[in-house]
Amino acid sequence: MKNWSSDYILAQKAALDSIPLDKVARIIEVLQAAIKEDRQIFVFGNGGSAANSSHFATDLGKGASDKLAKRFRVFSLNDNVSCMTALANDYAYEDVFFRQLENFGRIGDIVFTMSVSGNSPNCVKAIDWAKAHGLVTVTLLGAQKGVLTKIADHVIVVDDTHFGRVEDAHLTICHLLSCAFMEFLRLPP
Repeated sequence: MKNWSSDYILAQKAALDSIPLDKVARIIEVLQAAIKEDRQIFVFGNGGSAANSSHFATDLGKGASDKLAKRFRVFSLNDNVSCMTALANDYAYEDVFFRQLENFGRIGDIVFTMSVSGNSPNCVKAIDWAKAHGLVTVTLLGAQKGVLTKIADHVIVVDDTHFGRVEDAHLTICHLLSCAFMEFLRLPP
């Protein structure tokens, strides 16, 4: 067990080392523009990525916003269970994110998804919708890359296929993004 744990941690370190910091910096610029232009940020994912989405929305909306003159307008599309189940029941599960974007998304808003495979139909459909309607798209993926690699404006790929390591690396990226505003950047009002 100790050897397995040690190997897992070594692989996790490699996954973290694969994070392209230049692309993280670019997404920080996207978030800076969003707050300056009063854009909404929509975050979503499935499974562990759904939990990471809620966590990231909290970190930006509360933690980072507490340090800034203006507040992030950020919302996790995973957090309204009754809405998600109504959409899944009346339409299809692949519609649960883009149907919410139809209600709230506006040109220039940010759509931010996380997917280990990059092929989740509901994430793909939402990113397609966002692109077609002039929203800026960001996606965090695993090494499988998937369809989302080809369609999102800003893509960060973690070089691992293990769901746990990829989700952990995605949360690290989200912490880099939010902590940049908590600990380093200050925006004028």
